[in-house]
Amino acid sequence: MKKVAQFKLNDGFTLPSIGLGTAGIEGAKGIPKILSALDLGYRLIDTSTNYDNEGMVGEAIKRSKIPREDIIVSSKLPGKAHEYDKAITMIQESLFRLGLDYFDKYLIHWPLPKQDQYVEAWQALIDAQKFGLIKTIGVSNFLEEHLERIIDETGVTPASNQIERHPYFNNKPLVETNKRLGILTEAWSPFGRELNDILEDETIKDIAEKHGKSIPQIILRWNYENGILTVAKSTAPNNQLSNLDIFDFQLSNEDKDKIDKLDKGEDGRVNGQHPNEYEEFQ
Repeated sequence: MKKVAQFKLNDGFTLPSIGLGTAGIEGAKGIPKILSALDLGYRLIDTSTNYDNEGMVGEAIKRSKIPREDIIVSSKLPGKAHEYDKAITMIQESLFRLGLDYFDKYLIHWPLPKQDQYVEAWQALIDAQKFGLIKTIGVSNFLEEHLERIIDETGVTPASNQIERHPYFNNKPLVETNKRLGILTEAWSPFGRELNDILEDETIKDIAEKHGKSIPQIILRWNYENGILTVAKSTAPNNQLSNLDIFDFQLSNEDKDKIDKLDKGEDGRVNGQHPNEYEEFQ
């Protein structure tokens, strides 16, 4: 079993630097994939109500030989439940689907600023934490203005902010904002989803060959050395294991600079999902 380096959050909670993403892993066929990841050393399992797989994740945790207290389960509040009462109910319903008594980590999935209810949703997470339903609370896809507003209006700073980040969209200004506010950055879509040429990029390939590693391992290490937790979806056991094998080498400053320069700005977003425009109500 691989050991994974940890990050400490601003609330004292500790998270592994690599988590398993589960978007698109559903139904009975998904259970052995989660069990494989747990057996190989993954301890952070990232799901969401919108992934329609909370029941499957819960069943895998139930079947696993890993003690529940050693598994960090993270889920996300959907846009349809930003109203305070709806948010509290949604958190409870998600726990019932998973068959769990509490979430280790829970995030607001998108800010939806056009609806202007994200402060209310954040207050619900704060209270759900006080009720014992969640251990550590955070957000996802929040920009600087969203972060500063919820902090100003509630006095509570998110422990983490899960954002889009990969070599073609490194989201550096938001990473720096998170750092300034003491918020851990989490990276979703680290390999760019449909931008599959990231996994064929010649610049990263050259760096990978120099270190005797794969392109995904270089990307994961790039995030780790920037103090960023990566949520990476992987279903094949050999890929799951490979993604954890990034702690025996170090990138040079030149390596990291070359990767940073691959950034394409807004054109690099995988789905054009700008947090001030994207409306998510599932």
